Amino acid sequence: MSDNGAIDHTVDPEIVEAVESRHDEDDRLKPSFVRAVLDAVEEGDADAARDLVSPLHPADIADLLELTPGDRRADVAAALGDLVGAEVLSELNDWVRDDLIDVLRPEQVAEFARELDTDDAVAIIEDMEEADQQAVLEAMDPEDRAAIESALSYPEESAGRLMQRDLVAVPEHMTVGQVIDYLRDFGDLTSDFWEIFVVDPAHKPIGTCQLSWILTCPRSIPMADLMKREQTLIPVDMDQEEVALRFQKYALISAAVVDHDGRLVGMITVDDILHIVQEEAGEDILRLSGAGEGDINQPILMTVRTRLTWLVVNLGTATIAASVVGLFEDTIAKFALLAALMGIVSGMGGNAGTQTLAVVVRALATNQLTSSNTVRMIGREFRIAATNGATLGVLIGIGSYFLYGRANLSLVFGLAILSNNMVAGLAGVLIPITLERHDVDPAISSAVFVTMATDCLGFFAFLGLATLFNLH
Repeated sequence: MSDNGAIDHTVDPEIVEAVESRHDEDDRLKPSFVRAVLDAVEEGDADAARDLVSPLHPADIADLLELTPGDRRADVAAALGDLVGAEVLSELNDWVRDDLIDVLRPEQVAEFARELDTDDAVAIIEDMEEADQQAVLEAMDPEDRAAIESALSYPEESAGRLMQRDLVAVPEHMTVGQVIDYLRDFGDLTSDFWEIFVVDPAHKPIGTCQLSWILTCPRSIPMADLMKREQTLIPVDMDQEEVALRFQKYALISAAVVDHDGRLVGMITVDDILHIVQEEAGEDILRLSGAGEGDINQPILMTVRTRLTWLVVNLGTATIAASVVGLFEDTIAKFALLAALMGIVSGMGGNAGTQTLAVVVRALATNQLTSSNTVRMIGREFRIAATNGATLGVLIGIGSYFLYGRANLSLVFGLAILSNNMVAGLAGVLIPITLERHDVDPAISSAVFVTMATDCLGFFAFLGLATLFNLH
């Protein structure tokens, strides 16, 4: 393999073929390529494995390690050597990264952390055991250790954990020419930045200036005249989900992070936000289903415990629904067809409730639903539920009449569908709003309560109406 990543044709032809066809049409690593790497490692041919992997981007190497069976990851990482570097670790799934870090010496982890931005280094270190974390910090340079310890002092999933401390800040009295000279002459600047922050003597941000403005303006222009004074400042303790919403709302590329005294302490860039958006969206979907983190690399026992907890809760709500059915044993005994049809009522209500719930949880997560429009949202969803319920009720009533020829049964069936859809609409909007008002994540537990409401009230409406109309 040549230094520029081209294939050296003295290498085994099978390796050449595997490298040339390592990605499929969706830019995923092909199973044949993964098998070729694993076979090379298993045969003890570390050079062949490195030849296969060396052209890959760090994100692809991370994918390779995630696709490797857990009991073989350490061997693959050892064979690849320095190809598994800091950038690869920062791209890895949290669970896979933890497995690899467990087999690394603290000095190695410290070396990786030194090569990364503060936010990526914190992501590697924050989930380690306290003793291992301390060993890694002690192996770092004092300046890097202070930065990591400061970041770790902020709450998890906050802007303080997410921010990077390497940024460019200049005083407002400098001219464009002085700033350009400073950028060229100062050797310790961060390598990746899109804008320069302008600060006052107390190191409080008073404006920002894009690099394109600096490069296209005369050298004599003062920064105070060039900078944009309006800016979006991120409090250091702001939740990362709220940070992502601000980036989306104001179309930010980067933003300054300030401490409680308003001083500039770091910045957040849009590439960090992309990870947060993906992470938060996935979390909400998985929480609605009670699947926990839903990570396929999570230990099996932890996954079982998470899912079993919500299944036990669902068992309790199902028992409550069954007790409602038990109240109408005599009615069901007189007209056994009710037992077959009542599942349709609860099922249709559950589906309607899930639709409303998904819309409301998303609206809450994106700040589309606030106290200003809550009443309007409740009315809107109720009207939608009533319209859908009336339509379904008529369709089901007509259909059941053609099937069973019982006008009273069709009427009961249709009214039950209508009433349960309205209950589902109200439950789907009121339950997540109530939970959110009490600082409970509506994505975690709303589905359980909505299902219980539609099951219990659906059964009660259907069987109660059947008893009222004396079906037999």
